[in-house]
Amino acid sequence: MRWPRPNWRELRRHLDVRRRFRRLYGESPGQLLLLLASFALCGYAGIRLLAGDWPLILLWFVGAAVLHDLVLVPLYSLGDRAVRAALARRRRPVPRAGVNYVRVPAFLSLLLLLVYWPLVLRTPAPYEPDTRLDIDVFLGRWLLISAALFAVSAGRLLVRTWPDLWSRRPSAPWRRRRPGRSSGRLSDP
Repeated sequence: MRWPRPNWRELRRHLDVRRRFRRLYGESPGQLLLLLASFALCGYAGIRLLAGDWPLILLWFVGAAVLHDLVLVPLYSLGDRAVRAALARRRRPVPRAGVNYVRVPAFLSLLLLLVYWPLVLRTPAPYEPDTRLDIDVFLGRWLLISAALFAVSAGRLLVRTWPDLWSRRPSAPWRRRRPGRSSGRLSDP
């Protein structure tokens, strides 16, 4: 039994259609399908959510957007600048990606605090019966989860920079100078 020979013209025509679609849309067809599916899921969830007490839900969404844009974004920016300033004081520079090892666990910890803040701050009124847990466990668990997130991030940073810690010669690509390129100073030849 012989395998059929591939039809190169058909394959080339298929690739040209995908290339034209990518040129027009900017991404692959799979990305478009995933985006449309996520819009459909969000629309379904929105219809189900707004079937209840929609004025309070709308007020909550607007309040959350205003709180995020006017309060949380400036706090994110200040925290990011503080981390960058602390890392810039070191003798050996940390790559820009090194800031993400603080950013990501801080974001996840604050997200958990935002979701569970009534329980973490011990306001048991409507929430304790739903959780079926003692209200005193949430603060400790949130602190343990936050500490674990930062510990895993620090361990990952240590593993990533381990070879650079012991070598005298800078081997990381962000530290190497490219031959034939000046640093941009006027005093460089």
